[in-house]
Amino acid sequence: MSQNTLPPEDSQSADLELRIGPAAHGGHFVARHEGRVVFVRHALPGELVRARLTEAGDKAKFWRADTVEVLEASPHRVEHFWAPADALRAGARGRLPVGGAEFGHIALEEQRRIKAAIFAEQLQRLGGLQREVTVEAAPGEDDGGLGWRTRASFSVAPGGKLAMHPHRSDELIPVQEMPLATGAINSLKLWDVDFTGTDRVEVAAPAVGGAPLVLLIPSPGTHPRTLARIASEIGTAADPGAGETVSVASWDPESHDLTRLRGRTWVRENAAGHDFRVTGAGFWQIHRSAPLALTSAIRDGLQIQPGERIADLFAGAGLFTAPLADAAGETGHVLSVEGSPGASRDARKNLFSSPQVEVAQGRVDKVLRTREGGFDVVLLDPPRAGAGRTVVEQIDAASPRAVGYISCDPASFARDLAWFREAGWELDALRVFDLYPHTHHMESFAVLRKP
Repeated sequence: MSQNTLPPEDSQSADLELRIGPAAHGGHFVARHEGRVVFVRHALPGELVRARLTEAGDKAKFWRADTVEVLEASPHRVEHFWAPADALRAGARGRLPVGGAEFGHIALEEQRRIKAAIFAEQLQRLGGLQREVTVEAAPGEDDGGLGWRTRASFSVAPGGKLAMHPHRSDELIPVQEMPLATGAINSLKLWDVDFTGTDRVEVAAPAVGGAPLVLLIPSPGTHPRTLARIASEIGTAADPGAGETVSVASWDPESHDLTRLRGRTWVRENAAGHDFRVTGAGFWQIHRSAPLALTSAIRDGLQIQPGERIADLFAGAGLFTAPLADAAGETGHVLSVEGSPGASRDARKNLFSSPQVEVAQGRVDKVLRTREGGFDVVLLDPPRAGAGRTVVEQIDAASPRAVGYISCDPASFARDLAWFREAGWELDALRVFDLYPHTHHMESFAVLRKP
């Protein structure tokens, strides 16, 4: 518990009545109490709420709070679809809601308007650029924003049941379903399995079908027989059909050792006409429609020509490398750069039949430092922290005709954009996708060019 977190016994006396202002990046809404900023979750602009302080202190620059009662509701408020994540139901029991669906109380179209406003604010404040933003629904989004997650991660509560954390809390709340996850994940019925001996459980279920993978992260000292028992229980608990094909593996995040317990240690994905092997905890776009949305945006935005030299940075298992290589043809050249050894190995397997692809494993800045001759096009998909100034300067030095930038965080994208603009680049096109419905997250694809 941080020094500014209020102890549970004081929570009832730490309720404030607040008028909610605009949305802020990170899933919060801004309110003020006696001149101090309070970041409130589970609210909506214009509402009057009773909010329970979760972090506060006389010397703190701002406080944090969760909405526990709505006194004047926004017309865009709806009943939350998932009880454990509903702040009002949790607050009535003196509990915190689980994270992962913090916008579930907001009508879906309003969620997208709020995300557009947040993205535009980050662009202006951090990127120095004023631009109107629209957030697009994912292709085929017709079920109210549910059932889209092809990946899910859970902690394990005492007693061995799957659990999730409230926002910025170490508390563990057991869960019995995950409405944002695909049916293939929920049909595994992992909530019925005793995961005692593991600290975390990660699940991957390919959007195109095929065997899902359950990845166990064991607790220190867990015996292999315990993991074998869990793997057997997973096969028994699943719905008929799902249990016959589910794979189970264990993974040590420190040593990166991956051990097969049942079936395979990887899943097979398909996108842009290519099959992809994604091993263990390897990265893949989470929304079932994300590969289609992003590969289409890249194709239309970059207009790759045969024979061009392309760099695909932070390339993962090759989701974007493969269609880039198709467009460049055998007379072109695509450099795929990825820091994760496992993902880079997957990329080599996935791109083996494309002789125009060169796979380089290592930090992006270190790999680029060794390259000469420049590129016609650069595509980058950095982690949430962004690419950073060094990589931006290296891309500028490579003198591409266009840069494609995929981002899952508007703040880091705006910071990187400011460095690109400092070097003379302009934002030519921007598309923002709602690939994380009912959360504050969003995904964007930008095309940068020099005049």
